[in-house]
Amino acid sequence: MKFTTVATLGVALMAAPAFADGHASGDAGEGEGVFKKCKSCHMIVADDGTEIEKGGKTGPNLYGVFQRQPGSFEGYKYGDSIIAVGEQGLLEDGWNEEQFVSYVADPRGWLREVLDDSKARSKMSFKLRDEEDAANVWAYLVSVGPQPES
Repeated sequence: MKFTTVATLGVALMAAPAFADGHASGDAGEGEGVFKKCKSCHMIVADDGTEIEKGGKTGPNLYGVFQRQPGSFEGYKYGDSIIAVGEQGLLEDGWNEEQFVSYVADPRGWLREVLDDSKARSKMSFKLRDEEDAANVWAYLVSVGPQPES
């Protein structure tokens, strides 16, 4: 890795907790550890190609998830239900912590509730039921993502 890339990444990681403070209640450091459960399906790769977390491609890239509507990461084939959430503008400004924590606790249940559709389905079968762990993962995703828009 080039020195400038390492230096830039270092500065970004030091500044990341400040970004997380206004947009997340969890502990980003703890969330990094919990994210190991997510890595089998998800990666975190910045827009410039910088690999923050190497992971699977079964699920979409989670870089900047807090700034995008559900079902909208270009190049990933989402299920119909999560696409419907995005198309209906239910989270028009992107995911927020409360919705993310509810979704990862029970993806299918969340979709059924939000869409008011008992047949809604999710491609995500993993459930992160511990609310604190989910809030910590959210804080971690915010901390390694792009600077949140105000």
